[in-house]
Amino acid sequence: MHFTKMHGLGNDYLYVYGEVPENIAELSRRLSDRHFGAGSDGMIYIAPSEKADFSMRIFNADGSEALMCGNGIRCVGKYVYDKGYTEKTRLTVETLSGIKTLDMQTSCGKVKSVTVDMGKAEAGEDKELLAGETRITGVPVSVGNPHFVIFTEDLDSVPLELLGPEIEHHEVFPGGINVEFVQVLGDGKLRMRVWERGSGITMACGTGACASAAAAVKKGFIRVDETAALILDGGTLKIRVDSSGQVKMTGPAESIYEGEAEI
Repeated sequence: MHFTKMHGLGNDYLYVYGEVPENIAELSRRLSDRHFGAGSDGMIYIAPSEKADFSMRIFNADGSEALMCGNGIRCVGKYVYDKGYTEKTRLTVETLSGIKTLDMQTSCGKVKSVTVDMGKAEAGEDKELLAGETRITGVPVSVGNPHFVIFTEDLDSVPLELLGPEIEHHEVFPGGINVEFVQVLGDGKLRMRVWERGSGITMACGTGACASAAAAVKKGFIRVDETAALILDGGTLKIRVDSSGQVKMTGPAESIYEGEAEI
């Protein structure tokens, strides 16, 4: 099996063009291992689609399937353009959370950054829960996949490695949830760290950044139609939420290396 390792702000996946194999859960766990495999946050399979230009399926490092990945879909756009599967710079991609539209910015024949229409973010009312012995209040947000956004005054003091799994598997979220801790910096800037459902702590999460921006709009921390800078461990994403809740995300996509593995 030939794969391409790519990343969006350090959120790295192994990309394969073709059909998903029957042993995908075991394969994703094995190849994602950072000591005994290629090392990644999971695997993404790309294929033609009857509903869009292409389709993508996302498998986490624990073998579970994800609905959507904002960093991953930007890399899908770069993959199909750079490898000659399309000459379009505006694409539609079928995902388990719907069809997303990509606008790709190119330089010297290669994709450098991608703007994704992520669809509508739905931010709910504050929810309070007990994570271990810590009482947490956050905003549940759906961006095609579920998120719980928690605002904090001191992000560096948050024990993400402890609270992340407690909240992901909390009884109030029977299907599991992505967890974002966010500090408001002012001037349209938010600092965010993420615990991704099925993958743990990652360098960046595109859907998490969109969810955090939507929650910040609901709380009045940023303005509607303001292009906010979401500063993640792996870099910065630009997120804009309009008055209807539609979200657009812009960020880089990078190739790391090509490889082969036995399946």
